[in-house]
Amino acid sequence: MKPNVRRARNRFDPTATAPFPLSRSKIDFFLECPRCFYLDRREGIERPPSMPFTLNNAVDTLLKKEFDVHRARNTAHPLMRTYGIDAVPFQHPSIEQWRTALRRGISYHHIPTNFLVFGAIDDVWVDPKGELMIVDYKATAKQEKVTVAAHLYEGYKHQAEVYQWLFRRNGFPVSNTAYFVYCNGETDRAAFDGKLEFDIRIVPYVGSDAWVEGTLQDIRRCLETPAAPGPVAACAYCSYRDAATEALR
Repeated sequence: MKPNVRRARNRFDPTATAPFPLSRSKIDFFLECPRCFYLDRREGIERPPSMPFTLNNAVDTLLKKEFDVHRARNTAHPLMRTYGIDAVPFQHPSIEQWRTALRRGISYHHIPTNFLVFGAIDDVWVDPKGELMIVDYKATAKQEKVTVAAHLYEGYKHQAEVYQWLFRRNGFPVSNTAYFVYCNGETDRAAFDGKLEFDIRIVPYVGSDAWVEGTLQDIRRCLETPAAPGPVAACAYCSYRDAATEALR
């Protein structure tokens, strides 16, 4: 079967009046490489798909079930008490929608750019003052322990900040401090024995969503340009594409 290398749907049209859907992940995509982003959103040419993170998804699902028990009871998870976080999982009628990507999670129509910005969260906690805390679950297996915000990828930080921005635009009071429930698979065990154990830590991150508005404007200008931006030196896809084109001349 011939792969669909150029889709017709979900492409930006500068003349369209309907809001253009822009996910949180696509904002990070633009920050990573405007050229690849343009080819995807304007021309419908996607990057080759990566392998699905099915193990990470399983950890996410189990953590959500675990924290949902405390959400129903309005109690703090033991991890929250261990790290001195005075909060409980947030109860709200839209919590399931916010956590479901297929339902566009939490969204906001940004009038200046006519983007419908959306993203699916992992969790939200609330403190006694009613201030919300954005929470993201991460699963990996690294030798280095992730203990402070400096160890987090920049993309993780952007993710939390976009969610903070979305919740604020929906009228919620939101703390600048987000939390990452970081699950690191232990590889120093004597044997697998059909069980993978994790070192689980909560990593706080004090974010700022001040960059989001300007970035949305940059994305709009990028998509309205008739030609794709130039290649990004650090982008492996740009390097491959250009090297392959040169070799085939």
